[in-house]
Amino acid sequence: MAAKDIYYVPEGSKWPIFGSFALFVLFIGGALLFNGNANANVVLYIGIALVAYMFVGWFNDVIGESRSGKYNGQVDVSFRMGMGWFIFSEVMFFAAFFGALYYARMYSIPWLGGLGSGTATHEFLWSAFEAAWPLSVTPDPTNYDQPSDVVPAFGVPAINTLILLTSGVTVTFAHWALKNNKRTSLNLWLAATVILGFVFVFFQAEEYIHAYNDLNLKLSSGIYGSTFYMLTGFHGFHVTMGAIMLLVILLRTIKGHFSKKDHFAFEAVAWYWHFVDVVWLGLFIFVYWI
Repeated sequence: MAAKDIYYVPEGSKWPIFGSFALFVLFIGGALLFNGNANANVVLYIGIALVAYMFVGWFNDVIGESRSGKYNGQVDVSFRMGMGWFIFSEVMFFAAFFGALYYARMYSIPWLGGLGSGTATHEFLWSAFEAAWPLSVTPDPTNYDQPSDVVPAFGVPAINTLILLTSGVTVTFAHWALKNNKRTSLNLWLAATVILGFVFVFFQAEEYIHAYNDLNLKLSSGIYGSTFYMLTGFHGFHVTMGAIMLLVILLRTIKGHFSKKDHFAFEAVAWYWHFVDVVWLGLFIFVYWI
């Protein structure tokens, strides 16, 4: 580790601008895909490849700097502050979507049903409207996909809740093993966490296939379909990224990286994983259960 009075300032890096370009290509590919463009898949796959290359290269540079002893306590503090603010930004990101769900359920739907105004607004827009959540009936079946049912809470979502809560325990055990210099236990508990993370993603993919094909629940299924896929979809993306980060940390622990006093990269990913757990509990309660 570097001397305490020396603050390491990295040299200029290509990765921020390269990452911006890679994300731009990825988003263009996604936009083309949603609009049915014939070349969408090619652009999308190029974007995914560029983003993957960016992550591998950037992680490699940072790991190399850390292993070479260029970081000290001051740099560690800056990393912790940066990760803390990053997680806070993620909290605000999901708060916006939870806020949209809350507004639709607690304000828009009752207002459309005539609550508080003395006028049944829906009589002028959709006479068959029922002010009850979830809105699984759409006003115009020709323009909106009509779901046959809602996604039940006590099925795959309940199983995934158990999986994520268990993974929060296993990553905590892995952290305890690292702080006590028990490398075998560290690798085993961390491997269990990685497996649980990818199992969660697999089950969610299965749930999406069932909802899309069997229940006809799509983004075009009104407010219920859009809020369901936006909230669970973004969370699934975060779980995927978290599982990949945990896998990187596992590969590093197998190589003997980290010590019981110097392991912030492990802690940062563990913080992120616990954040993902907490968000899922909110999703399970407010999207699936009530």
